[in-house]
Amino acid sequence: MNNKDIAIKVEDISKCYRIGLEEKVHDNLAGAFFDFLKSPIDNFKKYRSLYNFEDLKSNQSSDSSDIIWALKNVSFDLKKGEVLGIIGTNGSGKSTLLKILCRITPPTDGYAEVRGRVASLLEVGTGFHPELTGRENVYLNSAILGMKKKEMEGKFNDIIEFSGIRQFIDTPVKRYSSGMRVRLAFAVAAHLEPEILIIDEVLAVGDADFQRKCLNKMQDVGKEGRTVLFVSHNLQAVTRLCMRAIRLDKGILVDDGPAHRVVSDYLKSKSDTSAEHIWKGPAGSPGGKIARLFAARVKTENGSVAESFDIRKPIAVEMEYEVLEPGHVLLPHFHFFNEEGIFAFMSLDLDPNWRGRPRPAGRYVNTAWIPGNLLSEGLMYVSVVLLAINPNRIQFHEREVLSFQVVDSLDGESARGDWAHKVKGVVRPMLKWETQYSVQQ
Repeated sequence: MNNKDIAIKVEDISKCYRIGLEEKVHDNLAGAFFDFLKSPIDNFKKYRSLYNFEDLKSNQSSDSSDIIWALKNVSFDLKKGEVLGIIGTNGSGKSTLLKILCRITPPTDGYAEVRGRVASLLEVGTGFHPELTGRENVYLNSAILGMKKKEMEGKFNDIIEFSGIRQFIDTPVKRYSSGMRVRLAFAVAAHLEPEILIIDEVLAVGDADFQRKCLNKMQDVGKEGRTVLFVSHNLQAVTRLCMRAIRLDKGILVDDGPAHRVVSDYLKSKSDTSAEHIWKGPAGSPGGKIARLFAARVKTENGSVAESFDIRKPIAVEMEYEVLEPGHVLLPHFHFFNEEGIFAFMSLDLDPNWRGRPRPAGRYVNTAWIPGNLLSEGLMYVSVVLLAINPNRIQFHEREVLSFQVVDSLDGESARGDWAHKVKGVVRPMLKWETQYSVQQ
């Protein structure tokens, strides 16, 4: 990668905290800034004494109970104009990484090079002085980012309109609710045309309409060629906004790649399922005297096994099994569940060539096709079932043995149309609508 194309370079960053040590380093931008101005030499000595990395490194692999590694040797490059999602469980180091990139807290070891003007939103009210009004804080933030007053005045109305708190703009920020502070903070960060925009999970504070506006704005920022880092537990938002994602786990960067694949692998790591399951050998294959299961898969329309699917594209779910004892009528079927454990629907084999017909011995592959614009976005689980009927005898029932991710977009071409809020329900069919209109006489 050409160095001129890099917006952020992170090289072997580690961050260590000592439990019980009163750390006098301010963990906010204003405190660190004024502390640095007050005494640069004292700051340097303080950081050396607090973060003696050579001493800590010898304890890195030990079970020392007073040391916590929030980050361990994290490295990645981010190109200019890239939109990067950062995911992981609580405590994985996501917020610590962002604070290091924003120069709010120093790393214990390693370095981060950030090339460009940065606007960040890491926690509710970040960068606001509580005694100043919303208007005064907007101008203060623009001045910190190096903007001229005339340039700021040209953007002020757009910021206030986006935030939706015009009637409170001359009220001190200390009287704002958390939602109002987030609205104004995001509006400022996104509209001051930073070269790099860093957003933490704080968008969860806003209501659904505001979250939609924020997601749309971040998408616009990315399309304008600016760099975005987006930390969120909303994995659907990550897959919609980001082409690339990284995953942190206990301070370690464990995955880096296309957002859909990283999110899908993350969900699989929590569910112990995947888009393909193969049972090797007759001894390990589930089944009864009549039939035995060998494999189950989720495929694209081109026949490739896939973990993630565009909501508009068809999905093939198949089971491969062997009939051992001929002469029985069989009923293969699938059960589908969403990530909340809700039974979405079941699908029975209605192939007219085999429906109600006794099956001879041999190998079978049954495929059920899910049309595009039917499922809602999110993670789906599949149970694989085969029943011998008249009388009914279950041959195999493998519960939630498959999983796959359905991904939507905000381009308006799917069943969501122009609705950018969360679409409720386990299915999302794209129905035909008609409108009749007549002019009132």
